[in-house]
Amino acid sequence: MTGTDPAQPNTYHKGLKPRHIQMIAIGGAIGTGLFLGAGGRLASGGPGLLVVYAVCGLFAFFILRALGELVLHRPDSGSFVAYAREFFGEKLAFVTGWMYWMYWAMIGIVDVTAVALYMNFFGKYVPVLGDVPQWIFALAALVIVVALNLLSVKVFGELEFWFALIKVAALLAFLAIGITFVVFGTPVDGHTPGFALLADNGGLFPNGLVPLVLVVQGVVFAYGAIELIGTAAGETPDPAKTMPRAVNTIIVRIAVFYVGSVLLLSLLLPFDAYKAGESPFVTFFASIGVEGADAIMNLVVLTAALSSLNAGMYSTGRIARALAQRGAAPRVALRLNRSGVPYGGILITGSVALIGVGLNLVMPAEAFEIGINLTSIGLLWSWGVIVVCQLRLQSLAKAGRIERPSFRMPGAPFTSYLTLGFLALVGVLILLDWPTGTITVGAAVILITPLLVGGWFLVRRRVREAAAQEAAEPEPAIR
Repeated sequence: MTGTDPAQPNTYHKGLKPRHIQMIAIGGAIGTGLFLGAGGRLASGGPGLLVVYAVCGLFAFFILRALGELVLHRPDSGSFVAYAREFFGEKLAFVTGWMYWMYWAMIGIVDVTAVALYMNFFGKYVPVLGDVPQWIFALAALVIVVALNLLSVKVFGELEFWFALIKVAALLAFLAIGITFVVFGTPVDGHTPGFALLADNGGLFPNGLVPLVLVVQGVVFAYGAIELIGTAAGETPDPAKTMPRAVNTIIVRIAVFYVGSVLLLSLLLPFDAYKAGESPFVTFFASIGVEGADAIMNLVVLTAALSSLNAGMYSTGRIARALAQRGAAPRVALRLNRSGVPYGGILITGSVALIGVGLNLVMPAEAFEIGINLTSIGLLWSWGVIVVCQLRLQSLAKAGRIERPSFRMPGAPFTSYLTLGFLALVGVLILLDWPTGTITVGAAVILITPLLVGGWFLVRRRVREAAAQEAAEPEPAIR
């Protein structure tokens, strides 16, 4: 479990300050899904994409509020894996822990590939970079991020702080410049910005509702990593104060950064001026003749990828250790260094992320898509478990068995069931996305299910022994 004394070798250190938690919350809500993915979604779905971002953002907020309620019930760096164990037992905790670990490990493969692609882009300005093999950039990114994560949780917090600050600064600069163009009616690539431009190009839904429904799954995964603040809460001195503030401000950031940016992009250029594979912000800045805009935005997107890789190493190290504490993961994951960093779990994840380096060596063109198609099930499962645990906490509180925190999921249990229904809908949309989604989900079920079943039978004796030992302690967890 979490500890508070840095002098103790087997405890986490409380090295994350309120500003770190705030920026981790921001960084988790802003990533390549906006900086890069919004261009293709705008082109296919039209300006109505802002409605999709708003709806998905609302459910992301519900998930965070559910997690916040759990965290204030009992802060733990094992996050919702620990809550799954507390409320439903060891089997669900085992499955959830490994599903979430797999999610972040696969994101590690995606991120090292993304970093390599973004670095190759700079070959346009620095020719020598264009001659560097893609896999070398992937390996360098992995080694640097793993090494920095091994130093201390404070280093992780500082990295996320500055990564998030760069992303926020880039978005604020765009919002300021874009609003100025709209207010003064300054032409952009021959178009006069404003709501008239929006109306003249088919309004909010120029291609109907079907294309917008089809992009829901991509928008949902743009919000992936918001749940990371649940893990971070175990390493901040005052989670009861910092968590509610971080969670509640997420909805404001979503409204401003996602919905506001998509609306502004739609007011500046016709929706079909944007395209997949190019940042919509680059499209805008290129349209107003800003030299080097593509390089600046590529640097921002590179920062987003490094931020995600950094967060993945942090999260999986803690999740792996929480599993190992129960006998459900290799004992090496238990190991902490003198700075309170679970270096065993981080090195396990780093080793798996080497698969991404290998893919960049043998299949550089397909490496990114292979990695990203493997992340969906883990994210949906993890978010679903958060909500189910919140429902269980509420049920136990109603029965008088525990005290429910004052910071609660608004509108529960109705909003909880509504959120579960939404996540199920996203899962169905992925299944219907032939061939990519259908094949990915089918292959995952075929491969992951026997691994989880076999893994449980392999470790169940150790898990039950650990549970029995904990049950003998003065304050056993609720089962």
